[in-house]
Amino acid sequence: MPNHLANETSPYLLQHAENPVDWYPWGEEALTLARTQNKPILLSVGYSACHWCHVMAHESFEDAEVTAAMNQHFVNVKVDREERPDLDQIYQAALYMLTQRNGGWPLTLFLTPDQKPFFGGTYFPKIPRHGLPGFLDLLPRVAKAYYARGDEIERQSVSLLRSFANTLPSASPGMSVFSEQPLDQALAQLKDRFDSVNGGFGDAPKFLHPTELEFCLGRYFATGNAEALQMAAHTLQKMTEGGIYDQLGGGFCRYSTDQHWSIPHFEKMLYDNGPLLRLYADAWLATGDPLYKRVVEETAEWVMREMQSPGDTTSPVNIGDGYYSTLDADSENEEGKFYVWDRDQVAQILSPDEYAVVAPYYGLLRTPNFEHKHWNLEIVQPLAEVSLTIGITSEEARKKLALARRKLFIERELRIHPGRDEKILTSWNGLMIKGMARAGRVFERADWVQSAARAVDFCRSTLWKNNRLLATYKNGRAHLNAYLDDYAFLLDGLLELMQTEFCQADVDFAVALADVLLEQFEDKEAGGFFFTSHDHEKLIHRPKPSHDNATPSGNGVAAYALQRLGHLLGEFRYLQTAERALGLFYPAISRHASSYCSLLVALEQSLTPPPIVILRGPAHALTEWKKTLRRSSPRTLVFALPSELVGLPPSLNKPAAMDNTVNAWVCQGVKCLPEIFDLQELLRVCEIQGKIRTPL
Repeated sequence: MPNHLANETSPYLLQHAENPVDWYPWGEEALTLARTQNKPILLSVGYSACHWCHVMAHESFEDAEVTAAMNQHFVNVKVDREERPDLDQIYQAALYMLTQRNGGWPLTLFLTPDQKPFFGGTYFPKIPRHGLPGFLDLLPRVAKAYYARGDEIERQSVSLLRSFANTLPSASPGMSVFSEQPLDQALAQLKDRFDSVNGGFGDAPKFLHPTELEFCLGRYFATGNAEALQMAAHTLQKMTEGGIYDQLGGGFCRYSTDQHWSIPHFEKMLYDNGPLLRLYADAWLATGDPLYKRVVEETAEWVMREMQSPGDTTSPVNIGDGYYSTLDADSENEEGKFYVWDRDQVAQILSPDEYAVVAPYYGLLRTPNFEHKHWNLEIVQPLAEVSLTIGITSEEARKKLALARRKLFIERELRIHPGRDEKILTSWNGLMIKGMARAGRVFERADWVQSAARAVDFCRSTLWKNNRLLATYKNGRAHLNAYLDDYAFLLDGLLELMQTEFCQADVDFAVALADVLLEQFEDKEAGGFFFTSHDHEKLIHRPKPSHDNATPSGNGVAAYALQRLGHLLGEFRYLQTAERALGLFYPAISRHASSYCSLLVALEQSLTPPPIVILRGPAHALTEWKKTLRRSSPRTLVFALPSELVGLPPSLNKPAAMDNTVNAWVCQGVKCLPEIFDLQELLRVCEIQGKIRTPL
């Protein structure tokens, strides 16, 4: 019999709907039951693409002996961390406070009926293994402790809530005086952690760190700092050559299990690949390296092929096409099975000449790199060296490699694909909208831009109800009160899209999102933004996230986007709100700068307002100017506004030239230069002010 998860939208929760565990979704029904029966809550948090979540499910949640103990002693609550990041944030932090160990997924916590955690961990095997206690033994012991040690648990809960309160920054008596010192400090800290051989920051497991890389590229575009560019460019190159990048299908996996980027956990997340599209496009602007262009092309193709919903073609109203969330690590119950290869199989698919190129290039001549029996493709020898070794030209090697990759991709498509989590998350769509729009503008790809525009249409038509956002959509149902990241990331994506394809409806949508940020999320007393809205469900803590994790800080992105919108529209309330957020976090930024890279990007923009270039003229005449300005620094906002547009905000409604030619207005902060009528003069002005860089 299905449990209480059968009517949920989350694919992760639905994976557990047939478990013999009497699972409940998080909600008043489960919480009331726990209070009424005075039973502790067993909270299990995961997501559909999580390998170890699957392992624990098969070992314990499908096991009759384990589930009998769970049902006897606990009210069991299953949470999708992607739908409920508010709960995940709180209880990951709680686990660290309880154990002084970092969490992860699956997260397994035991709570009192009033939601306060008293014991927990991450993955537990059914029986003791690898130094971990067995889940079957643990369950009755935890239940016994709950009833026998109530006073101790209550004292611990008081201490825990006090620790939560101490995590919230307090407003300084006076306004902070901002300086570039944290920017320099962060760059120095990143340099200390930088792996100069393999790229990236720190040791294994090695994550992608797109926010830190964006900060490094930003320092290059702002100051010409060659070391900052080198850290970003070297990392992006090494990631592309590694097995963390899908060498046949495009797109990046979540992290590498080793320091060489060779073997990932194979899940692919939308939230990684959106920022990486933008990063690789900007790295190409900085260097002109064709490798970065290839990665953008392949990843954008993967996004549209596998991660964008087809939309409802039968509906009389076009609701657009949102982006799906994740691809699983597993297929046929084996991690990575879809992606890895047997060497003999590759040799059978390819011609001998093609195999002669592919084998040394992708490391097939080495010992197996995945579980000692398979090969996960990674670039281990430059193609120029391969061609020299086998005695063909570089061009011949390139053609053979392209043909071989195509053959292997077609063969791989015949395999059973990993599962896809087809829920559409507002926040992650915002990240991908920005990535596709930015890449589409840089590389003049109208199809990528339209992909982003369709996702915006989906968010506006389906996830925007009664002037408020909803967080998730699946199978015709949009629900859950949206979070800070939903508003901030979508606003940021809209500002990027408007520079590629200007639409007044997008301006109106951006203003509406910004207004809700101020009304529902801002802390009016101390400054900054809470993760949940003022009318959100009351939980044991209300975070105000500031440092970056796998995704950038919602406070950082909100401050950055509000600054840009404020300068664009001349709305000082947006600028003042962003300044208050920066002021609140500035002391923490000054102490641990590199942990706050998204806030640092907003700080840099506060110190030096973004240049804004507004082009006016007939639509057909704007094409050449737009094409030339596509190489603008990511610090610069460029808007091409046909003179036919009416109803523009006053700040954008610059007068068009009288003779139907193009004119340009360059503004920064409250200062605007005289209008410019010559494209070469505009380029000269932009180059002097460092707004356009020619690839090295």
